[in-house]
Amino acid sequence: MRDKLLRWETVLLLLCVAVLVYGSTSTTGFASGDNISFLLLDYTEVSLLALALLPIVLTGEIDLSVASVLGFCSALTGTLWNAGMSFETIVPLVLVAGGVLGAVNAGLIVKFGLPSLAVTIGTLGLYRGLAYVVLGDGAVTGFPENFRPLATDTIPGTFLPYATVVVIVVGVIVAGVVHYTPVGRSLYAIGLGAETARFSGIRVDRVKCALYIVSGVIAAVASLVYTLRYNSARADNANGLELIAVAAVLLGGVSIFGGRGTVVGVLTALLLMAGLRNVLFLDDVTNEIQNVISGLLLIISVLVPVVANLVRRRRPAAASPAPPPRTQSQSLPDPVGAAAAPGPPEEDQR
Repeated sequence: MRDKLLRWETVLLLLCVAVLVYGSTSTTGFASGDNISFLLLDYTEVSLLALALLPIVLTGEIDLSVASVLGFCSALTGTLWNAGMSFETIVPLVLVAGGVLGAVNAGLIVKFGLPSLAVTIGTLGLYRGLAYVVLGDGAVTGFPENFRPLATDTIPGTFLPYATVVVIVVGVIVAGVVHYTPVGRSLYAIGLGAETARFSGIRVDRVKCALYIVSGVIAAVASLVYTLRYNSARADNANGLELIAVAAVLLGGVSIFGGRGTVVGVLTALLLMAGLRNVLFLDDVTNEIQNVISGLLLIISVLVPVVANLVRRRRPAAASPAPPPRTQSQSLPDPVGAAAAPGPPEEDQR
């Protein structure tokens, strides 16, 4: 019971409750249905990007280009819409484009053995630059009215936005794969040691390639939601959103070194960050202060797993009972034959 209470997910949940209680009692309008809908919509794209990042970080890798993939796919959506293409045709093309950009990351990281941090920092700038090449500095608006409610409206009779349903569906799929399939167990094994995972028969390179491609597709889904929600396709859409997504993943208890973390922890961290941002917004806190708080959360999210590891390593040593004092009648065990079957006494052997 004590271990469950001390789990990081439980701590995050308690912090969420604290933020919700504070907002409800101290901030005017926080608990209204319209504001809750706005709170959930505000973090739709961040949530999708965080869910795309989660399996990658579990393997000890990173993808800092997810927001730039979103920006490129948004720009591509605007360009194709300007060209007179129907939105039904644009959607699959954009999803394929996101998968292709993810495959480029995978090729550079897996096939050429380059570090994922360096590669995705490079493609972060590359994909954002390509977005400007595709669309330029302008914006495209006027997307079909029959699609826009899917990114802006709530389910009739509730405060739950349709876009949040997309996040829930993606979250359930990711949770199912990560926690209940052999693929998910492979992710943890790769994060704990890629070479050991290879020797155990896991196709590490294939798994990593699939993760980056899926990440690109999810980022493309986020781009469609973002574009429809703001009714604007721009090359700078979601600029800087990758840092918030990374902060949510790490704050959710996923180790930056891989091998540890849960989907529940990440979703709870997203709810905490969304609630905190909403409270600060309603209290007229400046963007500068909000950026400072976001930076502190990112630092805390990196420090917490390290501190937790240190505590976890010291706890068994402190909890194990001290060995009883030896007497002269007790003989020291043979370190070589200690695990072997007991033989005749030493005197008889002589």
